[in-house]
Amino acid sequence: MQTLHFAASGVDTFFWLPPLAGLVLAFFCSMVGISGAFLLLPFQMSVLGFAGPAASATNMVFNLFATPGGIWRYQRDGRLLAPLAWLISVGSLPGIVLGFYIRTRWLADAAHFRLFVSIVLLYVAYRLLTDIVHRGGATHDVPQGGVGACRREGRRYVFAFDGAEHGFSIAAVLLLAFLVGIIGGTYGIGGGALISPFLVAAFGLPVHAVAGAALAGTFASSLVGVVIYALLPVPGGGSVAPDWALGSLFGLGGLAGMTLGSALQKRVPPKLLQGALGVLLCLLGGYYLL
Repeated sequence: MQTLHFAASGVDTFFWLPPLAGLVLAFFCSMVGISGAFLLLPFQMSVLGFAGPAASATNMVFNLFATPGGIWRYQRDGRLLAPLAWLISVGSLPGIVLGFYIRTRWLADAAHFRLFVSIVLLYVAYRLLTDIVHRGGATHDVPQGGVGACRREGRRYVFAFDGAEHGFSIAAVLLLAFLVGIIGGTYGIGGGALISPFLVAAFGLPVHAVAGAALAGTFASSLVGVVIYALLPVPGGGSVAPDWALGSLFGLGGLAGMTLGSALQKRVPPKLLQGALGVLLCLLGGYYLL
């Protein structure tokens, strides 16, 4: 079977493999507000042998294609918290710039970067799984309806969802977005992608309500991230620009998977989503650590 050669990354693979990988990963990850880039980077490293800083930038190209379908679907279903999306986007952008320099200066080596990836994956898995244990209760309830009007009360935003009121601090979300933006810029997933598990585990927000905002933040931070990786000078010289062709193929599959996954999210119990994602991240993190 004919393979394609991607000159920018040096990858040789079947033409159907990148869009298929993008579709599958985006379908499942979109249900918890993660674009699929979270798992696409391990796929690039382990399956395609592409682990340099340009792989992080290529991940962000995938986000630019994949996330709009999910954002549109969440908006249409009334499950997009616009104030939260703006806070994630604004807060993560400075962190993305810092993440670029961390990736190109200290984590350009593949072995060091794999260790970093394992730490990120294992920590997020820990937060997701311990949140399920602490909350307890049934795992089969699926929230109904959309997100109620989000109103500002002093330094907090409050909204209604599934018969209960939830809220978040503006300053806390901005600080969290900044810190997550550093990790996201280093990893190559944007600032919004990592923030969904933190909002669920640390802030106690329902995953069905924050997923759309997290995807919107992912798109904004990935757009900035791609520009940074493509244009900013690299310490020590060289280029870490994304492989646009490979990232676009990933993204076309991701667009289809994201649209389908976000449409089906409201039919899947939230704890099932958290548990499945937590176990998968734990396995991947353990694999890279070993």
